[in-house]
Amino acid sequence: MAIGIGDPAGDDAEVWLQQATFTLVDRPCADRRTVQVPDVDAALAQLSERVGTWPQTAAVCDDVLRAFDPAASTFAGLITESLAYSTLQSGREFARWLADRGPKTVPLLPDPVVSRRDGDILHVAFNRPQRHNAFSTDARAALLEALEVARLDTSVTALVLTGHGPSFCSGGDLAEFGTFDDPASAHLARTRFSPALALDEITARLGTACQAVVHGQVLGSGLEMAAFCGHVTCHPDATLGLPELALGLIPGAGGTVSITRRIGRWRTAYLVLSGATIDATTARDWGLVDAVRA
Repeated sequence: MAIGIGDPAGDDAEVWLQQATFTLVDRPCADRRTVQVPDVDAALAQLSERVGTWPQTAAVCDDVLRAFDPAASTFAGLITESLAYSTLQSGREFARWLADRGPKTVPLLPDPVVSRRDGDILHVAFNRPQRHNAFSTDARAALLEALEVARLDTSVTALVLTGHGPSFCSGGDLAEFGTFDDPASAHLARTRFSPALALDEITARLGTACQAVVHGQVLGSGLEMAAFCGHVTCHPDATLGLPELALGLIPGAGGTVSITRRIGRWRTAYLVLSGATIDATTARDWGLVDAVRA
C-alpha cells in the first residue's frame, strides 16, 4: 500500500491520488481521495505504527478495497469481503487478539431486535442497550426475521432502522468473536444469512424510504449496515468508525461495499487503517450520512 502526502493540486497529483491507498492533507479538500488531518507527519507516524502492528490485516484490507468496483453487484463484493475475512480469522494477528482478550461468556439478552408496524412503515430497532446494541448472532437472526417482512410484503413502503439506548450499534459483540466452528462455516453463515444483502435489496425497492437513524456509537457492523440504507440520518452526538484492524480483521458486515459506495475506497481505507472515529458533521461532509439532526 502507499499513503500519499502533499499538495493534491500538483502537476502529477492525479495519477498519485488515484493509485494511493489515500492521501493525507493538512487543509480542506473536497476530493474524496484525500483525508484532512491536523498534522500530516503525526498521522503518518501513527499509521506506520498501526500497519506495522497488523501488516497482514492492513494489506488484505487494501487488496479488498481495491478489488471492489462500486458499480458491480453487492453480492460479488460481499463474497470477496467474506472470503478475505475468513482468511484473517485463520491468521496470526486475529489469533494474537483472541489470546490477549482471553475467554469470554456471551451474554444472552432477550429480544435483541424488536419491530413494529405503523401503517405502511416498518420500524426495526436494535434492542441490546446494556451492550450499546453490540451485534450478536442472535441479533443477526432477529434482524433478518424483521427485514424479511419488508422484503416480502410490498405493502411496506418505508423501513426505519434505529437502536434503543445510548447507541445505534457499537459493532460486533466481541464476546462472540472466535466462537465460529471454522472459517469456511463462518463464511457460509455470513453470506447465506446476510443483513447486508437484505438491506441492499430493500433499498433497491424503497430507495430513500429505507432509512437508518443513528446516534451514539455507530461503529463496525453497525455503521456498515446503516450505510446500505437509502438515507441515513445522524444525531449530532454520534461517533462513527471502523475499529476492526485492532482485532486483526477487516469490516465483515458489508462495509467494504456499503461504505466504499458512499465515500470511496480511499476514505474507507483511512477509517480502517487509522482506527480514527469521525463526528456527525464530518460524516455528512464525506457523504457517509445524508443528514445531521437531533
